[in-house]
Amino acid sequence: MLKKIAVLTGAGMSAESGIKTFRDHNGLWENHDVMSVASPQGWADDQELVLRFYNERRKQLQEVEPNQGHLDLVRLEANHDVVIITQNVDDLHERAGSSRIIHLHGELNKVRSVADESLIYDWPGDLSAEDKAEDGQQLRPHIVWFGEMVPELERAAQEVTTADIVVIIGTSMQVYPAAGLVGYARPDAKIYYIDPKPQLSYELKRAAHVTVLELTATEGVMALLDLLEG
Repeated sequence: MLKKIAVLTGAGMSAESGIKTFRDHNGLWENHDVMSVASPQGWADDQELVLRFYNERRKQLQEVEPNQGHLDLVRLEANHDVVIITQNVDDLHERAGSSRIIHLHGELNKVRSVADESLIYDWPGDLSAEDKAEDGQQLRPHIVWFGEMVPELERAAQEVTTADIVVIIGTSMQVYPAAGLVGYARPDAKIYYIDPKPQLSYELKRAAHVTVLELTATEGVMALLDLLEG
């Protein structure tokens, strides 16, 4: 039977592909304080550092591949209506073949005008301070930094509201506003939480139908497929 499935993915989803997370490194992202490279203040203080940081992340992204967890999520689309809502800025879900993806925190391979958030460009290569948007303004990484609004949050909430099944993979769902998405799930929705070190958030503790799979992303998605197909 066709089910509407909303899959919420976080850093643990991409970790097995070799992309480092900052939650496991004492607030450091690739040896940088996250606030120095992922906040409006960090951008104002040192644009060259921020540009260099994201240029390096783009190069790193070209060296990794989707893992089996990404690929197995695509298999769900054969029998279900699936939407991926990811906190990750990589393109591994796209490269694996998932067809409907919402990026809550932006996309590493895109840039946008500092003055007009609607002027967004695909940008797989290096970005420099001299690169301009069509409005003549400087380009910046298309990343939602700490303290900025999350433009896709409302669309993501609508997808969760209409889901029969909500799957959470590789994210503690402890950091708002993304953490609040679980609260939009219907009371009768089944929730599957996949994480090797699960931490039940307030919303997860309140939910009626939660199954915790204490597994890595690849192991957990495989187990999920067995549960849903069996």
